[in-house]
Amino acid sequence: MSPLTLYTRCVSRQAIWDSYLSPCAASREGDRRVARRARPVSRDLTGLLGVASIGRRARERGRCHPPARLRQRSWAMDVCCLGILVADAFGSPIDDIPPKGSLRLFDHMELHIGGCAANAGIAMAKLGLETSVIGKVGDDVFGNFVSKTLNDAGIDSRGVVVDPKASTSFTFVIVGADGQRRFLHTMGANATLCAADVNMDIVRQAKVLHVAGTMVMPTFDGAQCAQVLQAARAAGVTTCMDTVFNDRLQDYMPVVGPCLPHLDLFLPSIEEAERVAGTSEPREIVRRLHEHGVRIVAVKLGPKGSYVFGEGEEAYVPSYAVKAVDTSGAGDCWVAGFLLGRLRGWGLVESARFGNAVAAHCVQAFGCTAGVLDFEATRAFQRTARTIQ
Repeated sequence: MSPLTLYTRCVSRQAIWDSYLSPCAASREGDRRVARRARPVSRDLTGLLGVASIGRRARERGRCHPPARLRQRSWAMDVCCLGILVADAFGSPIDDIPPKGSLRLFDHMELHIGGCAANAGIAMAKLGLETSVIGKVGDDVFGNFVSKTLNDAGIDSRGVVVDPKASTSFTFVIVGADGQRRFLHTMGANATLCAADVNMDIVRQAKVLHVAGTMVMPTFDGAQCAQVLQAARAAGVTTCMDTVFNDRLQDYMPVVGPCLPHLDLFLPSIEEAERVAGTSEPREIVRRLHEHGVRIVAVKLGPKGSYVFGEGEEAYVPSYAVKAVDTSGAGDCWVAGFLLGRLRGWGLVESARFGNAVAAHCVQAFGCTAGVLDFEATRAFQRTARTIQ
């Protein structure tokens, strides 16, 4: 069965949602949502005729060829990205930290948006997908920056909650003269994101719910995330998850395990997949995760490419040979390309190849999404680029 099959559940969506609103309702007190006019659900003739599968941008360019099983209802969004939002400040060149009480100058500073949900959402928007983002920021200048950057990218940010009691998640990236990086990070509002912060009306408007940043959302990870995934599936939304490396934990299964039965797609990087499955061999990893109920597993192998399993397909898909200057956000960009392929009805291998191509452009530029090209340019690259041997 395809991961994009629309599921019909006998469980009441409202009952599921009501059952997990209470545990973290207190955290909503004082929160306010970013003001933005809601986008109406598309009701145009193309949607009613079943050809509006991958969003307005793609439809305008005549690239819409959805599989028949996606034509059962009209959707406002292709993908809803739910997860961590971060403001990243890059300082360079910095080769050592000054001692207490002293000042040291550096030459250059840049502020960029980061966090898995933001990275994946922006990459998807660049590729032509209609995208929404759900997450949490503080009521501060960095939160304003994150929200404005999402809006400027054409992303629906109604689901971004502003918490006046928390600071926006922030990373100071210390870049040495040799390009090597060190990171100082505060989890901020990402640490308090919980199920009650998730606007299910926005989730239900998307074809795919992509949870981005599991392992660094301590309140939401685990049981609460599983409940949101279950509710999304009951609403006919395809469910997807990516993870973030957390070196404080050796065994990720207690956190990820409750979510696996509710996932259509699980897309971890190899480092996280090893700590979930308890093995380092991709062939064994995908099988163990599949046995836990995941329909499709794709493991990102960094510069080597990716390994996909499900729907009768299993393959190692090599990456493209490019010169990498910054690998930040590459995994999130791979997810964006892979999900676009799935939304277009492609098989796993073809979707993974496109994910590899999107990631290849990501790593050729500084910043998490600066190098991502549009759909046509990425496909043109694939026609001439060579893969690693």
